[in-house]
Amino acid sequence: MPATHDPRPIGVFDSGLGGLTTVRELFRVLPHESVIYFGDTARLPYGTKSRDTVTRFSLEIAAFLVRQNIKCLVVACNTSSSYALDELTRRLELPVVGVIEPAARAAVAASPRGRIGIIGTLATVRSEAYPQAIHRLMPGAAVISRACPMFVPLIEEGWMDHAVTRTVASEYLLELINGRLESLILGCTHYPLIAPLVHELMGPVVRLIDSGAEAARATAQLLRERGQLAGGAPQHHFFLSDERINFAGIAQAFLGRQLPPTTIVDQTDLPWFERPQSEARGAAS
Repeated sequence: MPATHDPRPIGVFDSGLGGLTTVRELFRVLPHESVIYFGDTARLPYGTKSRDTVTRFSLEIAAFLVRQNIKCLVVACNTSSSYALDELTRRLELPVVGVIEPAARAAVAASPRGRIGIIGTLATVRSEAYPQAIHRLMPGAAVISRACPMFVPLIEEGWMDHAVTRTVASEYLLELINGRLESLILGCTHYPLIAPLVHELMGPVVRLIDSGAEAARATAQLLRERGQLAGGAPQHHFFLSDERINFAGIAQAFLGRQLPPTTIVDQTDLPWFERPQSEARGAAS
């Protein structure tokens, strides 16, 4: 029988601070749940790294969060969800929620004619994880994907509605604007911050799918089904692998509220991660 009450926190990680948009949605749909967040700010971006490297980083962070006694893990990073979700699910003895499947389900539900667009990092788009998930649900769907690598630095600069961002977005989205889409998946946790601009360019008939928000809703459903909802006052804590110079301003923009207690985990002084056993043995030999 599942538990009827589980006060343990939800673990969430991303390559940086963008995953705080997912945390913001978790706060909204699960106001009594505690959240422990890890942002790998020392090693971002993940979107230009190899599958093996992203998988290794994801396993290290997951091991750290498991040691914080979490009850489930939300992989807010689209690149990690694209590359590492299967390995995380195989290795961990707790539920793992990624962003790909929940967003794909929402896009299919919003697209009766199966005309779906995807924007994301280079790695997310090249992985084809979203089209594969969509085609499992709707084999005849017409999917258009577009990598938008300049969006993240523009958003982190705070240029959400800057003329430069508008020009870049118009170029990136040109094929999608002409694609007669019904829905567009925002396949990066940064992108909700420019959702108003994207919505304006795409037009009112295109529904924007926030992948992080869909993952948060999937997590809420999972915990309800497992009887693991918490009660009472939540206690949140954030961990970063490096302190960004402009951390507070960016983080509060993503989160939409004052930040919980935040700890910088110094990789040079504290072995916070656990490498896979095979890699550890290889390094020792």
